[in-house]
Amino acid sequence: MSNMAQSELQSDPANFRREGRAAHRRRAIRVLFVHRDADVVDNCVQELKKARFQVCAEVVLSLGHCAQQLRCQTYDLVVAEYPSPSWKGSQALQLLHQTVQEIPLLFVTTAMGNESIAELTAHGAFDYVERQHLAQLPMAVRRVLNEKKLRAELEQAGRALRHSQSLYRALVENPAYGICRCDTEGFFVDANQALLTMLGYQNKEELQAANRASEIVLDLGLASRGLGSSPEQVHIEPVELEWKRKNGTKLKARLSGRGVFDERGGFLGYEIIAVDITEQRALEEHLRRQALSDSLTGLANHRRLFEVLHAEISRSKRTEREFSLLLLDLDGLKEINDRLGHLAGNRALKRLAETMNEQCRSTDLAARYGGDEFAVVLIDSDQGMAEQVARRIENSLRKDPEAPTLSVSIGIGVYPDDGRTPQELLEAADQQLYKRKKASRNQGTTASSSRTSR
Repeated sequence: MSNMAQSELQSDPANFRREGRAAHRRRAIRVLFVHRDADVVDNCVQELKKARFQVCAEVVLSLGHCAQQLRCQTYDLVVAEYPSPSWKGSQALQLLHQTVQEIPLLFVTTAMGNESIAELTAHGAFDYVERQHLAQLPMAVRRVLNEKKLRAELEQAGRALRHSQSLYRALVENPAYGICRCDTEGFFVDANQALLTMLGYQNKEELQAANRASEIVLDLGLASRGLGSSPEQVHIEPVELEWKRKNGTKLKARLSGRGVFDERGGFLGYEIIAVDITEQRALEEHLRRQALSDSLTGLANHRRLFEVLHAEISRSKRTEREFSLLLLDLDGLKEINDRLGHLAGNRALKRLAETMNEQCRSTDLAARYGGDEFAVVLIDSDQGMAEQVARRIENSLRKDPEAPTLSVSIGIGVYPDDGRTPQELLEAADQQLYKRKKASRNQGTTASSSRTSR
């Protein structure tokens, strides 16, 4: 099993096996491969079948054939070769993304340089799997299909919230919509029961008193939004504001409405419709975190890592201040898996993640780069500070009483001396990591030989 598969298994192993496999038996997935190598396609299909997917696969060789096939068939997933000699550059990636549209898109890659990863993340790649690690494909497929389902549910919820009611009376009586009348300064004059319930007040008088006496209910702020004082300018474009309920908790509300005028055109105030979107925004934030975090450790994933590296490079160019990158490799993960099982291996990954979070500042970024490799971006730091953090992580793991005892090999890259792109920094840190790991192995071999001679 791949390390990515181990990640999801740890969270709830019984439920993972029961629900995941049952779901795969219930439905097949139709996959369109845009790939020239039939062996790679066969290997991808075999890996999916090993993971209990029922796969219906079709293969095309070019972007044009892909577009033609998508017009006559529906697919759950598109898996494309990258890089491909038949289509190159940013424009080809944009065209592929437009062709695929809402279908999840995965790339099977060979070598990933800085420009390549930037293009993939900027132009619609939901994920990618390296050709030499095709065992990770089933977990990537499962993740992008789940993300597609969550996005569809979110879009459906958004459409429901945007659905307008034709009758004002029905809106007032509907508990999902708060209706209020405000004066020219934006203070409450009247409100329906739905709005009172939404904000946690017993009656209109209590709401009005709280509104005028304190900041428990925030001023609507509509007077400063440029609404004119003539009947021709009566509509209030939908806006989102943050209110406070009676108990002090925050409420996110979407407001829309119109201005109210008397018979002579005098401006009287506003009629407002309020919809509680707190849960919707929480779901959106959950989806955002899920897309940028590793499901097992809770650390940032490789996408978030590259986003931060690009941002820090841009910032450092402006400020001329250094930052550093730690690349960590968990020693002996395979032995832990073989000797103690994958659950113990997953626990080891989580222990390292916890240690990294403890030894880093809140401004730094700890990420799972992939498998047993981790990374830390240390903001405003030089070589010396990076070495201090590396030693703290090593010492903390060494003192951890939980078995088995863990150790890591760590490499360091400092911007701009060791590299001016994310890939150059990662390569510099990886080379140093490899040298330290090799030196550690040599020391272990020397010590073993010494004990044998005695």
